Order: sequence, then structure tokens, then C-alpha cells
Amino acid sequence: MSDDVTPADNKLTASKRRWATEGKFLTGRISRPEADRLPPGQHLVKNWPVLDLGQQPRITTNVWKLDIRGLVEVPLTLDWQAFTTMRQVGAVSDIHCVTSWSRYDNSWNGVATRDLLDRVKPLPKAGHVLLTSYDGYTTNMPLADFATSDAILATGWDGAPLTLEHGGPMRLVVPHLYFWKSPKWLSRIEFIAGDIPGFWERNGYHMYGDPWREQRYSDD
Repeated sequence: MSDDVTPADNKLTASKRRWATEGKFLTGRISRPEADRLPPGQHLVKNWPVLDLGQQPRITTNVWKLDIRGLVEVPLTLDWQAFTTMRQVGAVSDIHCVTSWSRYDNSWNGVATRDLLDRVKPLPKAGHVLLTSYDGYTTNMPLADFATSDAILATGWDGAPLTLEHGGPMRLVVPHLYFWKSPKWLSRIEFIAGDIPGFWERNGYHMYGDPWREQRYSDD
């Protein structure tokens, strides 16, 4: 398991812990993507709000690397050149943030997670991934969700390189889950057998995070 560095507290993290305790933004409604593009309790925005844990690590592409470890046949450490010479793809998807905003039709470019999986070859007992960022943030998800067709290791957004404030030079985008499951400044992907909670999951948030089922907070 990866070393789990706890990011520094700030006003936002304190507020979000309180929201989990209070059940803020919950409506009790359940909708499905085929019936309603906007999940329950969400509102549309045109801008892209910036949320982080109080620090934005400045990782230049000449020192950036991505470690892929755990239950895989081929562990890898990719530098920027190796990563960007992998097959580049585009994707368009919506963002749904647990703080209740959604943004439609975001255009991404980068490396499909499925192409990365083809390189590292997860072992049969690998059931989940634990994701770690350069700021110490962690989150978790089932391997099946990491491997969906629209999941992308994004280096660009709307035709331009991904900016620092939004996770550049590279972040994960898994659009069918709340956006806290799509970590900025991704540095490590660890393939594991069982589910392990990340930063927000240990602080009152749901282990899975399906926006259409309003899985904002833990059931515990």
C-alpha cells in the first residue's frame, strides 16, 4: 500500500467534513443518466470552479513521473516523454462535483486508462486502484470504474494544456463518479485487491461516489 500523506487542513476541508456530518446538498432523489443528464442536487455552471486542499504542487514536465505499482505484471515508472508518446486520445464528458455544481461538455485529451492497463496488465486478483497525487491527496475506486471507456489521464482541456490549478500537467478524469474521485496532479496508481479509503473517504465521504444515486457521504 502507498504511503498516505495527509494534506494540510484549510477552511474548505473543514467545511466539507462538516457537510458530510450534516448531509449537506442531499435531496433524497435518485435519477439515472439515461433519464436525466443532471444528477439530483446539482446545478449547472459555465465556469470551472477551483477546489483543492490548500496547495497546488508545481510539477514541471522535466521532473514529472507516474509510478504504476501493485498487482500488475509490468510495473512502470513513466516520465513525461514516455507518457506523452503513448497513444493520445480525446474525450468529451461532464463534471459533477460533490459540492453540487456540474459542468457539461468538457473536452479532454490525454491517454485512455484502458491503454495504460494494456501496458501494465493487472493481475486477476487486482480489484481496486488507490490513487495518490503530488499534494498527498489519495482516493480509491474499483478497477472496473478506472477502466471505463471514457476514463482518461488528461493532459489537456478545451484545446489547451491542463493548467496547474486544474491539476496540470496531468490528472485523472472518471466522469461517471463525483469529481473528487478524479485526482489532480496524479503521481501514483497502485493496483490492490481490496478497497482502501482515501482522504475524503476517511473524512465522511462515500467509498464509491455515484452522482445519480447521491452517494455524497458515507452510509456509516
